[in-house]
Amino acid sequence: MRRHILPALFLPLALLLAACGGSPAADSKSVAGSGADALTLNAGDQKGGSESLLKAAGELDHLDYGIKWSTFTSGPPLLEAVNAGAVDIGAVGNTPPVFAAGAGSKIKVVAASHGSSAGEAILVAPDSPLKQPADLRGKSIAVAQGSSAHYQLLATLKKAGLGIGDVQLKLLQPADALAAFNRGKVDAWAVWDPYTAQVLGSGKGRVLATGEGTVNGLGFQVASPAALKDPAKARAIGDYLQRLNRAQEWVFKHPEAWAKVWSKETGLPYAVALDSVKRSNGTRVPVAVDDAAVSSEQRIADTFADLRLIPHRFSFKDYVDTRFNGTLPASTTTPRSYGKASS
Repeated sequence: MRRHILPALFLPLALLLAACGGSPAADSKSVAGSGADALTLNAGDQKGGSESLLKAAGELDHLDYGIKWSTFTSGPPLLEAVNAGAVDIGAVGNTPPVFAAGAGSKIKVVAASHGSSAGEAILVAPDSPLKQPADLRGKSIAVAQGSSAHYQLLATLKKAGLGIGDVQLKLLQPADALAAFNRGKVDAWAVWDPYTAQVLGSGKGRVLATGEGTVNGLGFQVASPAALKDPAKARAIGDYLQRLNRAQEWVFKHPEAWAKVWSKETGLPYAVALDSVKRSNGTRVPVAVDDAAVSSEQRIADTFADLRLIPHRFSFKDYVDTRFNGTLPASTTTPRSYGKASS
């Protein structure tokens, strides 16, 4: 997910989270299971993502299957690998599955998590005259196309009575957007944690609006239909999802410990990592991929279809497999909170 270097926070493409575009990294490694003939689960990951989380929480112990990790810069290329059958399962944000499904990819959403959307923010300079979303009319806004921030921006504008034609969109990936924002080349930047935490922590920006009450705060585990048809792999996927759920619970109980691990893995300063963990990562709750979640994603899909950013309308439900829902709470569950974030 991230590595910090250069004067005022500069993040390379390896930091792009599930929401944005990029190309897959060549890095791959394995965790061995027990037994010479142990099944291998091909898991897609991002820097400082599922592998680091499972390892820190002790959930990679006592596996009866192996895991081969492939690291990607972001969600879209990870889902391309799922579509190709090169990856059995991987974690992404709420928007990449919409674009993948809109393109007819072979994917199935099998699990969900619900967290705070406070880290999904529209940022402006500290001395900016902009005080509310309605003030964005005619202003330039940087955002990564097809990202969760892209949808959050559209929803925020709509809530303020504005449309996409009322602003000047600058479609930039985070590294370029950060440079443009810091140099005053754009009036605002729609982005997500940990970028939000970095900008606020550096004193170079303030929040104009967040995604709270505007976007769904969902993230997803997406699997290959071929893997789900294989009984042995399907069992491994079920176990993998349970381990991730337990690991997320560990993060909630040990935010400082996870922030230290995440900081080391990604190169983020510890204070920035902890702020991001408390506001966004540590608030996540495993939830069911239920009708409410599907309906919420359908609204995102329809929005992008109406803007012709995906080829056509489709039924998001066709890309969901609910077999692992079990006794998980409804997707409308209120995210847990540590209290007020430090920034």
